[in-house]
Parts: sequence; C-alpha cells; structure tokens
Amino acid sequence: MSIPFYVPPEQLIKDRSDFARAGVAKGKPVVIATVKEGIALVTENPSASLRKISEIYDRIAFAGVGRYHEFEALRVAGIRYADLRGYAYDRADVTARSVAAAYAQTLGAVFTGEPKPLEVELAVVEVGDKTKDDQFFKISCDGSVAQITGLLVIGGGAKEVEARLRSELPSVPRLLDLLLRVTGKPAVNVEAALLRRGAERRAFARLGASDIKAMLARRKGSA
Repeated sequence: MSIPFYVPPEQLIKDRSDFARAGVAKGKPVVIATVKEGIALVTENPSASLRKISEIYDRIAFAGVGRYHEFEALRVAGIRYADLRGYAYDRADVTARSVAAAYAQTLGAVFTGEPKPLEVELAVVEVGDKTKDDQFFKISCDGSVAQITGLLVIGGGAKEVEARLRSELPSVPRLLDLLLRVTGKPAVNVEAALLRRGAERRAFARLGASDIKAMLARRKGSA
C-alpha cells in the first residue's frame, strides 16, 4: 500500500485559493455602483443569451464571474432559496445578507470538502429606499464574505477598474463609458442592468443596446 504525499493544510488551502482565483481573474470585470437612480450593474458580455447579471428577488441582484456553468448553477440555487424563504416566511425576510450567507456556506463547503474549488466570484446587492441603505456583498471562492459600500468590482482587473472609478462620482453613463474604454469593445458587447430605487416590488430592469447607446450619446453631448 502506497503512502500518500503529505501536504501541510496551510499549503493545501493556499493552492486551492490560487487555483480558483486564477480562474476568476480570466473573467471580465463586473462593475456595481450606487447611482442616483439606484444600483447600476455593468459588464462586458458579447453573448446575447448567456447572462452574468441577474435578478434574484424583489430588490436583489446577482452578478458572477469565472466559470459560467458554475456561477449559473449558483444563480439558480439563489433564486430557489429566495423564493422558498419568501414563501415560507415573509418577502421581507429575503435580504441580500441572507442570500450572501447561503452562497458563502455553499462555496465554503465546496472549497474545503471537494477535490476542486469553484472558480467563481459572486456579488449580491440590494437597493434601499435611500443611498445609505444600499447593501453590497462580495463572496469569494473560499466562501469568505465582504460587505462593500457604494462601489464593488469583481473579476479580472478589479483593482485597476475600481481605482479609476473612485476618482469620480459614478453615474450609469460613466460606468458604461469607462467599461467600453477599458475593454475597447462596442456598446453591443455590454450587459447592463439597474436596480431602480423606490420600486414597490420588482426593481430589476435590464438596459438594452438602444438604452446604452442613448446614455453614451448623452454623455458625449455633455462632455
């Protein structure tokens, strides 16, 4: 009987983390920011059918980067969790915090118990009645959760994009303009959505190509 190689636990955790984060770094960044109208979510996405940004519940949105099939399965699980919790208890019991905690539990269990960690990074955000009530949560591949205020970027090149955005108060057109300049891609390759502040129930609204082009035209006209 052969004796398996011994790997220190701290080295094993580091290797798993490095492996997962390398996969996440290949994904295009998703920018999420508090704006006057609510919370804007913007990313590069050339696909017309595969989505990186989605509605989870009434005023809650999801964004994922990394391996598509992995974060898509998590997106669907999050919707089911929110629906069941809202049905069994009350719609007010479904919050970004509770959804983020459920994702953290799942990612942490896979990270420590499965042969391969999930190569994903997630964001769960909830729009409030006022700007100060907006909730931003980032969930990493190892299940760790960070609560962010006002501006959150996940995916490859997140630090650079965030640094450029923090130099000026974000707006939806500015987020779109910056993303297009960073990626060098046309507006048709952008996926964008808005969690509308003040909406009674469903706050999530996708921005189509025509909406994006109109916003960019207005920004150029005012520049």
